[in-house]
Amino acid sequence: MKGLLSSAATILLVSFVLLFINLQLENKHGRVGKDTITVYNWGEYIDPELLKQFEEQEGIKVIYETFDSNEGMMGKIEQGGTSYDISVPSEYAVQMMEQKDLLLPLDFDKIPNIKNIDPYFMNLAFDPQNKYSIPYFWGTLGIAYNPSLLDGQTFESWESLWDASLRQKVILVDSAREVLGVALNSFGYSLNSTSLQELKEATDKLETMGPNVKAVIGDEVTQLMINNEASVALTWSGQAADMISENEDIDYIVPEEGSNLWFDNIVIPRTATNIEGAYKFINFMLDPEVAAQNAEYVGYSTPNVKALSFMDEEITEDERFYPDEEAREHLEVYKNLGLETLGVYNELFQKFKMGLR
Repeated sequence: MKGLLSSAATILLVSFVLLFINLQLENKHGRVGKDTITVYNWGEYIDPELLKQFEEQEGIKVIYETFDSNEGMMGKIEQGGTSYDISVPSEYAVQMMEQKDLLLPLDFDKIPNIKNIDPYFMNLAFDPQNKYSIPYFWGTLGIAYNPSLLDGQTFESWESLWDASLRQKVILVDSAREVLGVALNSFGYSLNSTSLQELKEATDKLETMGPNVKAVIGDEVTQLMINNEASVALTWSGQAADMISENEDIDYIVPEEGSNLWFDNIVIPRTATNIEGAYKFINFMLDPEVAAQNAEYVGYSTPNVKALSFMDEEITEDERFYPDEEAREHLEVYKNLGLETLGVYNELFQKFKMGLR
Protein backbone atom coordinates (compact mmCIF):
# COMPACT_ATOMS: atom_id res chain seq x y z
CA MET A 1 0.00 0.00 0.00
CA LYS A 2 2.82 2.35 0.88
CA GLY A 3 4.40 1.54 -2.48
CA LEU A 4 1.19 2.42 -4.28
CA LEU A 5 0.84 5.68 -2.36
CA SER A 6 4.45 6.51 -3.03
CA SER A 7 4.01 5.83 -6.74
CA ALA A 8 0.84 7.91 -6.85
CA ALA A 9 2.59 10.77 -5.07
CA THR A 10 5.48 10.56 -7.49
CA ILE A 11 3.15 10.59 -10.50
CA LEU A 12 1.25 13.56 -9.04
CA LEU A 13 4.49 15.47 -8.39
CA VAL A 14 5.78 14.79 -11.91
CA SER A 15 2.43 15.92 -13.35
CA PHE A 16 2.58 19.20 -11.44
CA VAL A 17 6.18 19.77 -12.58
CA LEU A 18 5.28 19.08 -16.21
CA LEU A 19 2.24 21.36 -15.94
CA PHE A 20 4.41 24.14 -14.49
CA ILE A 21 7.00 23.75 -17.26
CA ASN A 22 4.27 23.74 -19.91
CA LEU A 23 2.71 26.91 -18.49
CA GLN A 24 6.10 28.61 -18.44
CA LEU A 25 6.76 27.67 -22.05
CA GLU A 26 3.32 28.78 -23.11
CA ASN A 27 3.74 32.08 -21.30
CA LYS A 28 7.10 32.57 -23.01
CA HIS A 29 5.44 32.14 -26.38
CA GLY A 30 2.53 34.45 -25.62
CA ARG A 31 -0.07 31.71 -25.28
CA VAL A 32 -1.32 32.26 -21.75
CA GLY A 33 -3.59 34.83 -20.16
CA LYS A 34 -5.24 38.06 -21.10
CA ASP A 35 -2.32 40.02 -19.70
CA THR A 36 0.11 39.16 -22.53
CA ILE A 37 0.19 39.57 -26.30
CA THR A 38 2.87 38.45 -28.75
CA VAL A 39 3.66 40.86 -31.60
CA TYR A 40 5.56 39.69 -34.71
CA ASN A 41 6.96 42.61 -36.72
CA TRP A 42 9.79 43.73 -38.97
CA GLY A 43 12.99 44.80 -37.20
CA GLU A 44 13.18 48.41 -35.95
CA TYR A 45 9.61 48.98 -37.08
CA ILE A 46 8.08 50.43 -33.92
CA ASP A 47 9.10 52.96 -31.29
CA PRO A 48 10.03 50.85 -28.21
CA GLU A 49 8.68 53.61 -25.96
CA LEU A 50 5.22 52.97 -27.38
CA LEU A 51 5.38 49.32 -26.30
CA LYS A 52 6.08 50.48 -22.75
CA GLN A 53 3.28 53.03 -22.97
CA PHE A 54 0.82 50.37 -24.14
CA GLU A 55 1.85 48.03 -21.33
CA GLU A 56 1.33 50.77 -18.73
CA GLN A 57 -1.96 51.94 -20.23
CA GLU A 58 -3.58 48.54 -20.77
CA GLY A 59 -1.80 46.36 -18.23
CA ILE A 60 -0.88 43.95 -21.00
CA LYS A 61 2.71 42.75 -21.40
CA VAL A 62 4.07 42.76 -24.98
CA ILE A 63 6.33 39.95 -26.14
CA TYR A 64 7.97 41.38 -29.26
CA GLU A 65 9.60 39.23 -31.96
CA THR A 66 10.94 40.25 -35.37
CA PHE A 67 11.24 38.76 -38.86
CA ASP A 68 13.18 39.84 -41.95
CA SER A 69 10.98 38.53 -44.77
CA ASN A 70 7.29 37.98 -45.46
CA GLU A 71 7.99 34.41 -46.45
CA GLY A 72 9.81 33.64 -43.20
CA MET A 73 7.02 35.21 -41.19
CA MET A 74 4.30 33.28 -43.02
CA GLY A 75 6.17 30.01 -42.66
CA LYS A 76 6.49 30.38 -38.90
CA ILE A 77 2.84 31.32 -38.46
CA GLU A 78 1.75 28.42 -40.68
CA GLN A 79 3.81 25.98 -38.58
CA GLY A 80 1.95 27.19 -35.50
CA GLY A 81 4.81 26.79 -33.05
CA THR A 82 4.21 30.22 -31.54
CA SER A 83 0.82 31.86 -31.06
CA TYR A 84 1.28 35.35 -32.47
CA ASP A 85 -1.50 37.81 -31.70
CA ILE A 86 -0.34 40.52 -34.10
CA SER A 87 1.75 40.44 -37.28
CA VAL A 88 2.64 42.99 -39.98
CA PRO A 89 2.74 41.49 -43.51
CA SER A 90 3.14 43.40 -46.75
CA GLU A 91 0.23 43.72 -49.16
CA TYR A 92 0.87 40.62 -51.31
CA ALA A 93 1.54 38.58 -48.17
CA VAL A 94 -1.89 39.56 -46.81
CA GLN A 95 -3.40 37.95 -49.90
CA MET A 96 -1.31 34.82 -49.48
CA MET A 97 -2.14 34.50 -45.79
CA GLU A 98 -5.85 34.94 -46.47
CA GLN A 99 -5.72 32.21 -49.13
CA LYS A 100 -4.01 29.90 -46.63
CA ASP A 101 -6.64 30.70 -43.96
CA LEU A 102 -3.99 32.16 -41.64
CA LEU A 103 -5.91 35.33 -40.71
CA LEU A 104 -8.90 36.25 -38.58
CA PRO A 105 -11.51 38.63 -40.02
CA LEU A 106 -11.45 42.00 -38.25
CA ASP A 107 -14.27 43.47 -36.16
CA PHE A 108 -14.15 47.24 -36.74
CA ASP A 109 -16.47 47.81 -33.78
CA LYS A 110 -13.47 46.92 -31.62
CA ILE A 111 -11.20 49.36 -33.49
CA PRO A 112 -12.88 52.80 -33.17
CA ASN A 113 -9.63 54.55 -34.17
CA ILE A 114 -9.98 53.04 -37.66
CA LYS A 115 -11.68 56.33 -38.48
CA ASN A 116 -8.26 58.01 -38.40
CA ILE A 117 -6.97 56.13 -41.47
CA ASP A 118 -7.00 58.07 -44.75
CA PRO A 119 -9.77 56.51 -46.93
CA TYR A 120 -7.30 56.54 -49.84
CA PHE A 121 -5.42 53.70 -48.15
CA MET A 122 -8.50 51.61 -47.38
CA ASN A 123 -10.33 49.05 -49.52
CA LEU A 124 -7.35 48.31 -51.76
CA ALA A 125 -7.25 45.38 -54.18
CA PHE A 126 -5.13 43.12 -51.98
CA ASP A 127 -7.76 43.21 -49.20
CA PRO A 128 -11.17 44.55 -50.31
CA GLN A 129 -13.15 46.14 -47.45
CA ASN A 130 -10.07 45.58 -45.25
CA LYS A 131 -11.59 42.34 -44.08
CA TYR A 132 -8.27 41.13 -42.66
CA SER A 133 -5.83 44.04 -42.51
CA ILE A 134 -5.31 47.67 -41.54
CA PRO A 135 -2.54 49.79 -43.11
CA TYR A 136 0.40 50.36 -40.78
CA PHE A 137 3.01 52.14 -42.94
CA TRP A 138 3.34 52.87 -46.64
CA GLY A 139 6.05 54.11 -48.94
CA THR A 140 7.76 53.91 -52.30
CA LEU A 141 10.79 52.35 -53.96
CA GLY A 142 13.22 54.77 -55.53
CA ILE A 143 16.80 55.94 -55.79
CA ALA A 144 18.84 57.50 -52.98
CA TYR A 145 21.86 59.36 -54.27
CA ASN A 146 24.54 61.78 -53.13
CA PRO A 147 25.11 64.54 -55.72
CA SER A 148 28.34 65.62 -53.97
CA LEU A 149 29.90 62.28 -54.91
CA LEU A 150 28.63 62.22 -58.49
CA ASP A 151 29.38 64.08 -61.70
CA GLY A 152 26.05 65.84 -62.04
CA GLN A 153 23.95 62.73 -62.69
CA THR A 154 20.25 63.00 -62.03
CA PHE A 155 17.81 60.15 -61.67
CA GLU A 156 14.51 61.30 -63.11
CA SER A 157 14.56 58.08 -65.15
CA TRP A 158 15.44 54.49 -64.25
CA GLU A 159 17.65 54.54 -67.34
CA SER A 160 20.11 56.68 -65.36
CA LEU A 161 21.25 53.57 -63.48
CA TRP A 162 22.74 52.25 -66.72
CA ASP A 163 24.87 55.39 -67.28
CA ALA A 164 28.51 54.42 -67.92
CA SER A 165 29.70 57.07 -65.45
CA LEU A 166 28.26 54.97 -62.60
CA ARG A 167 30.62 52.05 -63.03
CA GLN A 168 30.90 50.19 -59.67
CA LYS A 169 28.74 52.81 -57.94
CA VAL A 170 25.19 51.38 -57.87
CA ILE A 171 23.95 49.41 -54.86
CA LEU A 172 20.84 47.26 -55.31
CA VAL A 173 18.55 45.80 -52.67
CA ASP A 174 18.74 42.03 -52.37
CA SER A 175 15.16 41.41 -53.49
CA ALA A 176 13.94 39.87 -56.73
CA ARG A 177 10.74 41.83 -57.32
CA GLU A 178 12.36 45.18 -56.58
CA VAL A 179 15.38 44.66 -58.82
CA LEU A 180 13.51 43.03 -61.70
CA GLY A 181 10.91 45.74 -61.21
CA VAL A 182 13.47 48.42 -62.10
CA ALA A 183 13.98 46.86 -65.52
CA LEU A 184 10.26 46.17 -65.98
CA ASN A 185 9.48 49.82 -65.17
CA SER A 186 12.17 51.00 -67.58
CA PHE A 187 10.30 49.20 -70.39
CA GLY A 188 6.94 50.49 -69.19
CA TYR A 189 5.87 46.98 -68.17
CA SER A 190 3.81 46.17 -65.09
CA LEU A 191 5.57 45.33 -61.83
CA ASN A 192 3.16 42.41 -61.69
CA SER A 193 4.11 41.03 -65.08
CA THR A 194 3.69 37.29 -65.54
CA SER A 195 4.90 37.37 -69.14
CA LEU A 196 7.98 35.18 -69.56
CA GLN A 197 8.99 37.29 -72.55
CA GLU A 198 8.82 40.53 -70.55
CA LEU A 199 10.70 38.97 -67.65
CA LYS A 200 13.41 37.71 -70.01
CA GLU A 201 13.75 41.19 -71.53
CA ALA A 202 14.01 42.66 -68.04
CA THR A 203 16.70 40.16 -67.00
CA ASP A 204 18.69 40.69 -70.20
CA LYS A 205 18.62 44.44 -69.58
CA LEU A 206 19.65 44.02 -65.95
CA GLU A 207 22.69 42.04 -67.05
CA THR A 208 23.89 45.06 -69.01
CA MET A 209 23.80 47.05 -65.75
CA GLY A 210 26.29 44.59 -64.25
CA PRO A 211 29.43 46.78 -64.61
CA ASN A 212 27.69 49.54 -62.61
CA VAL A 213 26.66 47.31 -59.68
CA LYS A 214 28.84 47.75 -56.63
CA ALA A 215 26.86 45.37 -54.42
CA VAL A 216 23.53 43.64 -53.86
CA ILE A 217 22.88 43.96 -50.12
CA GLY A 218 20.28 44.66 -47.42
CA ASP A 219 19.97 47.15 -44.59
CA GLU A 220 23.71 47.83 -44.43
CA VAL A 221 23.32 50.17 -47.42
CA THR A 222 21.99 52.86 -45.04
CA GLN A 223 25.27 53.23 -43.19
CA LEU A 224 27.30 53.05 -46.41
CA MET A 225 25.36 55.99 -47.83
CA ILE A 226 25.55 57.95 -44.58
CA ASN A 227 29.33 57.44 -44.41
CA ASN A 228 29.79 58.50 -48.06
CA GLU A 229 31.06 55.00 -48.89
CA ALA A 230 28.32 54.68 -51.52
CA SER A 231 26.74 57.26 -53.79
CA VAL A 232 23.72 55.57 -55.46
CA ALA A 233 21.29 53.03 -54.03
CA LEU A 234 18.02 51.43 -54.97
CA THR A 235 16.12 51.69 -51.70
CA TRP A 236 12.79 52.23 -49.97
CA SER A 237 11.58 55.68 -48.98
CA GLY A 238 11.87 55.17 -45.22
CA GLN A 239 15.39 53.87 -45.55
CA ALA A 240 16.21 56.94 -47.65
CA ALA A 241 14.69 59.16 -44.95
CA ASP A 242 17.06 57.60 -42.41
CA MET A 243 20.00 58.34 -44.71
CA ILE A 244 18.96 61.94 -45.24
CA SER A 245 18.45 62.55 -41.52
CA GLU A 246 22.13 61.65 -40.98
CA ASN A 247 23.64 63.07 -44.17
CA GLU A 248 22.03 66.17 -45.67
CA ASP A 249 23.89 65.73 -48.96
CA ILE A 250 21.72 62.71 -49.84
CA ASP A 251 18.55 63.04 -51.91
CA TYR A 252 15.78 60.63 -52.90
CA ILE A 253 13.68 60.38 -56.04
CA VAL A 254 11.08 58.11 -57.61
CA PRO A 255 11.82 57.96 -61.37
CA GLU A 256 9.19 59.28 -63.73
CA GLU A 257 8.37 55.89 -65.31
CA GLY A 258 6.81 54.86 -62.01
CA SER A 259 7.65 52.46 -59.23
CA ASN A 260 6.24 50.38 -56.39
CA LEU A 261 3.75 51.74 -53.87
CA TRP A 262 3.91 49.36 -50.94
CA PHE A 263 1.91 48.83 -47.76
CA ASP A 264 2.69 46.98 -44.56
CA ASN A 265 -0.41 46.03 -42.61
CA ILE A 266 -1.52 44.98 -39.15
CA VAL A 267 -3.30 41.61 -39.01
CA ILE A 268 -4.47 39.14 -36.37
CA PRO A 269 -3.18 35.64 -37.22
CA ARG A 270 -5.60 32.75 -36.78
CA THR A 271 -3.22 31.33 -34.15
CA ALA A 272 -3.86 34.32 -31.84
CA THR A 273 -4.81 33.43 -28.28
CA ASN A 274 -5.37 36.93 -26.85
CA ILE A 275 -7.68 38.38 -29.47
CA GLU A 276 -9.08 41.08 -27.18
CA GLY A 277 -5.55 42.17 -26.34
CA ALA A 278 -4.74 42.26 -30.05
CA TYR A 279 -7.67 44.60 -30.69
CA LYS A 280 -6.55 46.88 -27.87
CA PHE A 281 -3.06 46.99 -29.37
CA ILE A 282 -4.36 47.83 -32.86
CA ASN A 283 -6.62 50.58 -31.55
CA PHE A 284 -3.74 51.98 -29.48
CA MET A 285 -1.45 52.11 -32.52
CA LEU A 286 -4.14 53.96 -34.50
CA ASP A 287 -4.37 56.77 -31.95
CA PRO A 288 -3.23 59.92 -33.82
CA GLU A 289 -0.56 60.95 -31.32
CA VAL A 290 0.76 57.40 -31.03
CA ALA A 291 0.84 56.99 -34.82
CA ALA A 292 2.65 60.34 -35.17
CA GLN A 293 5.30 59.37 -32.65
CA ASN A 294 5.74 56.01 -34.32
CA ALA A 295 6.06 57.51 -37.82
CA GLU A 296 8.68 60.03 -36.72
CA TYR A 297 10.67 57.26 -35.02
CA VAL A 298 10.47 54.71 -37.86
CA GLY A 299 10.82 57.16 -40.76
CA TYR A 300 8.17 55.67 -43.05
CA SER A 301 4.91 57.32 -44.09
CA THR A 302 1.84 56.91 -41.91
CA PRO A 303 -1.62 56.30 -43.43
CA ASN A 304 -3.12 57.88 -40.29
CA VAL A 305 -4.40 61.21 -41.61
CA LYS A 306 -5.18 62.54 -38.12
CA ALA A 307 -1.58 61.84 -37.06
CA LEU A 308 -0.19 64.29 -39.62
CA SER A 309 -1.27 67.29 -37.55
CA PHE A 310 0.94 66.07 -34.67
CA MET A 311 4.00 65.73 -36.90
CA ASP A 312 6.65 68.16 -38.06
CA GLU A 313 5.42 69.88 -41.25
CA GLU A 314 8.92 69.56 -42.67
CA ILE A 315 8.23 65.80 -42.77
CA THR A 316 4.60 65.71 -43.86
CA GLU A 317 5.03 68.31 -46.60
CA ASP A 318 8.07 66.59 -48.10
CA GLU A 319 6.67 65.09 -51.31
CA ARG A 320 9.59 62.69 -51.57
CA PHE A 321 8.03 60.77 -48.69
CA TYR A 322 4.42 61.93 -48.82
CA PRO A 323 3.72 62.11 -52.57
CA ASP A 324 0.32 63.56 -53.47
CA GLU A 325 -2.43 61.55 -55.16
CA GLU A 326 -1.40 62.68 -58.64
CA ALA A 327 2.13 61.41 -58.08
CA ARG A 328 0.78 58.12 -56.71
CA GLU A 329 -1.05 57.48 -59.98
CA HIS A 330 2.33 56.48 -61.46
CA LEU A 331 2.92 53.90 -58.75
CA GLU A 332 1.84 50.26 -58.65
CA VAL A 333 1.05 47.96 -55.74
CA TYR A 334 2.50 44.44 -55.80
CA LYS A 335 0.03 41.62 -56.34
CA ASN A 336 0.35 38.04 -55.18
CA LEU A 337 1.67 36.38 -58.33
CA GLY A 338 1.54 32.84 -56.97
CA LEU A 339 4.39 30.57 -55.95
CA GLU A 340 5.19 29.43 -59.50
CA THR A 341 5.66 32.94 -60.87
CA LEU A 342 7.54 34.08 -57.77
CA GLY A 343 9.83 31.13 -58.35
CA VAL A 344 10.53 32.44 -61.86
CA TYR A 345 11.34 35.92 -60.48
CA ASN A 346 13.71 34.43 -57.91
CA GLU A 347 15.40 32.18 -60.46
CA LEU A 348 16.01 35.06 -62.86
CA PHE A 349 17.26 37.26 -60.03
CA GLN A 350 19.72 34.58 -58.91
CA LYS A 351 20.92 34.25 -62.51
CA PHE A 352 21.54 38.00 -62.59
CA LYS A 353 23.44 37.99 -59.30
CA MET A 354 25.60 35.04 -60.30
CA GLY A 355 26.61 36.92 -63.44
CA LEU A 356 27.93 39.91 -61.51
CA ARG A 357 31.70 40.33 -61.33
